[in-house]
Amino acid sequence: MAASDPTKASSIFEFQAKSIDGEDISLSKYKGFVTLIVNVASLRILAFPCNQFGNQEPGTDLEIKEFALARGAHYDLFSKIDVNGDKADPLYKYLKSKQKGIFGNKIKWNFSKFICDKNGIPVQRYAPTTEPLSLVPDIEKYLCQ
Repeated sequence: MAASDPTKASSIFEFQAKSIDGEDISLSKYKGFVTLIVNVASLRILAFPCNQFGNQEPGTDLEIKEFALARGAHYDLFSKIDVNGDKADPLYKYLKSKQKGIFGNKIKWNFSKFICDKNGIPVQRYAPTTEPLSLVPDIEKYLCQ
């Protein structure tokens, strides 16, 4: 990332994330796509496993990948990260600074979701309990922009 303070980034495209296979991926590869970023054609889902909530993701990256593939996962899966606290991933520090939730800059639980527009700007944040299908109208709105 260009800036030392992740909250000062202009978009998600300034960040890198480690893929589930250990490869550093520049999020600039998602330019022009609406993205849905979750801590687990024009829409891309980026899943970041996290073990900070109830020890729900205790496996290794390989175990997580095998679990997801066995269930037909069709999204980009990244390495396990922290989303809260001192060791929170810079991308999540950025996302939380741009779209605050009911706990401010904290992620409440796994499956908190962020939509980023085609320019990589976080435009919506959803609670872990928000049903994925209820996001469809918002996703369609950003796909049409």
